[in-house]
Amino acid sequence: MAEAPPARSRALPVVSHLFLIGWALLTTLPLLWAVLSSFKSDNEILTSPWSLPSEMRWANWARAWNEAHIGRYFLNSAIVVTGALTLTMLFGAMAAYVLARYRFRGSRIVYFAFVGGMMFPVFLALVPLFFVVRDLGLLGTLPGLTLVYAAYSLPFTVFFLTSFFRTLPTAVAEAAMVDGCGHFGLFFRVMLPMARPGLVSVAVFNFLFQWNQYVLPLVLMQGAGAERRWVLAQGLTALAVNEGYRGDFSGLFAGMTIAMLPVITAYLIFHRQFQSGLAAGQLR
Repeated sequence: MAEAPPARSRALPVVSHLFLIGWALLTTLPLLWAVLSSFKSDNEILTSPWSLPSEMRWANWARAWNEAHIGRYFLNSAIVVTGALTLTMLFGAMAAYVLARYRFRGSRIVYFAFVGGMMFPVFLALVPLFFVVRDLGLLGTLPGLTLVYAAYSLPFTVFFLTSFFRTLPTAVAEAAMVDGCGHFGLFFRVMLPMARPGLVSVAVFNFLFQWNQYVLPLVLMQGAGAERRWVLAQGLTALAVNEGYRGDFSGLFAGMTIAMLPVITAYLIFHRQFQSGLAAGQLR
């Protein structure tokens, strides 16, 4: 007859599950509260913050989208992040593939240069970055912000994907080369589809970083008429500050919810690939 497991081993799964449930509630409840508050009136938010809204006030969303110009800021963020994410994933994947699959003189130096870029705080580069972007004539423009986002996302992308490409089977690449596939065809037609879980994982991380970025646009979106090219983080901050004592809290929560929707949607769509990519891309 098998012996019963000790009480200590039985209690460990219970404690771990309780911890995970508590962590899930800690991260989910603030998001849910913000969404529910976006449908309340200002009086309901102040007098009964934990109750459900008495009715679904979609007018809060319309007011935030039109009067607070959240729609304009949302479009600017979408343009910048789409361009930056495309550049980051394209050039990051190409650089990571070369560093992972080819051996050449100086490859380790290049790799550690990318790794060193992850350790360089963005705050130390703000002043020289401002002058570089200004001298290029890109200050206060969406293309300039797009290039800066892509540049700051490349180190992490190369670091993550280099480890992932090293886990892919070499036999498949050798078979494709034997069948007459060139280096570019091997990368775009064979290796990229195989690396899809890792690409999705790092794309989600980069999307979160770029969509929620505040410091870089605050510094770089300067000049005449730059307000029309603000991104969502700047627009929400301006909405909160400019209201002063008037306190359009319902409009502010509606704007926050609009800003959160793309991030939540992206994770819900790609969460399986995201999790499998993290598991497959672990460093060995």
